[in-house]
Amino acid sequence: MLAVVAAAFWTINAHWTEVRDTIGAMSWTTLLPAFVALPIAIACSTLSWQFLVDEIGEPIGAARGAQIFLVGQLGKYLPGSVWAYVLQMELGRRAGLARARIFTATVFSLAVAVVAALLTGALVIPSLIENDASLAPLQWLYLLLPVGLVCLHPRILDRLVGLGFALLRRPQRDHPVRGRAVALSLAAAVASYVFFGAHLWLLADGVGANGAGLLLTCVGTMAVAMISGLFFFVLPSGAGVRELVIVTALAPHVGTGTAIALAAVSRVLLTAADIVTAAGAAAVGVYERRRNGPIHHDPGIGDDEA
Repeated sequence: MLAVVAAAFWTINAHWTEVRDTIGAMSWTTLLPAFVALPIAIACSTLSWQFLVDEIGEPIGAARGAQIFLVGQLGKYLPGSVWAYVLQMELGRRAGLARARIFTATVFSLAVAVVAALLTGALVIPSLIENDASLAPLQWLYLLLPVGLVCLHPRILDRLVGLGFALLRRPQRDHPVRGRAVALSLAAAVASYVFFGAHLWLLADGVGANGAGLLLTCVGTMAVAMISGLFFFVLPSGAGVRELVIVTALAPHVGTGTAIALAAVSRVLLTAADIVTAAGAAAVGVYERRRNGPIHHDPGIGDDEA
């Protein structure tokens, strides 16, 4: 955890030179709303994950779910973003949840996030490729869309979950995966990209960007940027790839120099929001545990193992 926090603060420091002058030229009426949009987006991402976690076991409550998801998410700041998923599984285990349950929910929440990003990112993919030919490989991601949509069908998803639990020798769930949970998870994922996009739009608007459809462009851009970072998992939190997508999308509106600065500001604000929401979730989770005691353990997980 110390390495994770240090990596997050290193990310802020690495971009501080570009950020300082840009922030200095912005009004707090721009920066504050742009920052506030991020915890809302992060909360939507958390809900998308939790809908699936609660669907394949006894509901654990938003406070403890947020603690597992948000604190674990800080692992993405270490090279090789797989650390986020390792942390989530271990935090879940300490809370009394089977690793198989957390792993399964995380895998399928990633599938939901990819489908949501591809649907939302369709708003900007053609213009991104037109502005920067190096982004042409992004269009190949759409080969994943039909596969993702099929896998998210409740019957297919339920069979995959059942197979995973059987292979990991965990007791099966007491009810099949329902379409309602999948739909809610997908809706929450789309909502998260909307608020991430609103964050970028507020920053761009603060430096005088305008034009029809800029908000939709920013929403699609953040969806593509964040999902691109996921596929370049060797980099800490997709560093560099996300910024390239943002700069390519915003350069026609604000100029390349300003777009680079806005991408850096966005990165720093998002890192700060990750730290703040994780700290808040950890504090709430501790309070919840002290007030209500340990959560009901998954079958086969004893107090001495949690």
